[in-house]
Amino acid sequence: MADGPLIVQSDRTVLLEVAHPDAESARHELAIFAELERAPEHIHTYRITRLGLWNARAAGHTAEDMLGTLDRWTRFPVPPSVAIDIRETVGRYGRLVIERDTVAGSDEPALVLRSTDAAVLAEVTKNKRIQPLLVGHPSPDTYVIDAWARGQIKQELLKIGWPAEDFAGYTPGTPHPIDLAEQDWHLRPYQRQAVDAFTDGGSGVVVLPCGAGKTLVGAGAMADTKTTTLILVTNTVSARQWRDELLKRTSLTPEEIGEYSGQAKEVKPVTIATYQILTAKRKGQYAHLALLDALDWGLIVYDEVHLLPAPVFKLTADLQARRRLGLTATLVREDGREGDVFSLIGPKRFDAPWKEIESQGFISPAACYEVRVDLPAGERLEYAAAADDERYRLAATAPAKIGVVKDLVARHAGEQTLVIGQYLDQIDEIARALGAPQITGATPVDEREELYRGFREGQIPVLVVSKVANFSVDLPEASVAIQVSGSFGSRQEEAQRLGRLLRPKQSGNTASFYTLIARDTVDQDFAQNRQRFLAEQGYSYTILDADKLAA
Repeated sequence: MADGPLIVQSDRTVLLEVAHPDAESARHELAIFAELERAPEHIHTYRITRLGLWNARAAGHTAEDMLGTLDRWTRFPVPPSVAIDIRETVGRYGRLVIERDTVAGSDEPALVLRSTDAAVLAEVTKNKRIQPLLVGHPSPDTYVIDAWARGQIKQELLKIGWPAEDFAGYTPGTPHPIDLAEQDWHLRPYQRQAVDAFTDGGSGVVVLPCGAGKTLVGAGAMADTKTTTLILVTNTVSARQWRDELLKRTSLTPEEIGEYSGQAKEVKPVTIATYQILTAKRKGQYAHLALLDALDWGLIVYDEVHLLPAPVFKLTADLQARRRLGLTATLVREDGREGDVFSLIGPKRFDAPWKEIESQGFISPAACYEVRVDLPAGERLEYAAAADDERYRLAATAPAKIGVVKDLVARHAGEQTLVIGQYLDQIDEIARALGAPQITGATPVDEREELYRGFREGQIPVLVVSKVANFSVDLPEASVAIQVSGSFGSRQEEAQRLGRLLRPKQSGNTASFYTLIARDTVDQDFAQNRQRFLAEQGYSYTILDADKLAA
């Protein structure tokens, strides 16, 4: 405890001294159950939340493990109120369980809510939002849950602070033979641990950095369950990359894998569908809802689960009898619906710190830079006079950034470089200035794949892309990314964009991630929020002055 890097405060915040020699070790252990709130240069502030503690408990960490982390690294004794609060909060997880059991008057096993704590059971069953979901009370410690309400009752229990462990089991689905084709490769140790943790838990989320092989974790889960599988992905390009990877890494053949998207409507033992097609409406109704029951799916995989559209949560509430695997680089959701991921997809089953996987050589090391760009006097006046809702766009798309992009591309001549932006007119202008091809949402899928292939093979050294390249795009040789604008203060987007660079490079070089910021504007304010998640993972940003880059 002497002179550690942490200070634990009675309001459940934890301060981390960044310059302390043990800061990295403490950060990795703390991030298991605490969320980074603020990350200025010298002192980072974490907050211990209920959901963070319950996710950690579901992943196998006990209250004593978490308190051990605090005791090991704290400079001053942990306040007794915090220690008691952690023990009591973690102790709430699992006091209620959902099971299947035979009850009087029914031949079929029913869905039941149980607890050995009579007071807790009495408290939750009196709740006005939970009472309508219960249809029987056959014994003092048991209530019967309406058959359709398995997902909804978990949501409601979480909201009132009593998360239930779900032991009600899963439909096996239609058996289908799937094996990993590991002749010349093997799952990495952390991938195998992730698969085993998911298989043991039945449903839940695996958190791994971009480039760490989340698709292979999905393939491993499919090989373990050996059942018909529905895979939900962010876009058609991602669907085709999943298909290619499954053909390469498993015993599946092209005839066994179907694509269900805007371009094709195939239903096969393994079907890959996009979130967009699942949420498409016709005359006010979800037009493709039948896909969820097209086969007796035994496993549903949610790729990039942090991007799950809100309507899919509602649909997922009805899929609780099927095994569900969420894959993501971050549990952060900008809409604050992390609790719904916990309740409906499942709790966190496994995660591995980014820096830990980097140290093992499985993802590339990366250096992050914030390049501050001064606005010329005319643009600065235009920004100052603009309405609040226009200021971010003016700052983010400042023409002064284009010259900086050209300087950075020249500095990294010979390296595969992505330039990433949010605004289409800015992307168009930068592509013209660099003489480089561009990919946006309007680029046809076949053309996108052709440009990505050219970039992967080194024929295209610089590619200018919109947010369509944030997710599930495999560009392993990208070693430089220049972010000119983004979705305001989105932490998940910052993580995804850095993730484009983390796939291991044949060269072994350190990747470079640049964020261009208009100095003294809201662009700079939003950047601080965007960087919070990466700071939590151990990445720091070096501040550069744009005027000195070309020097």
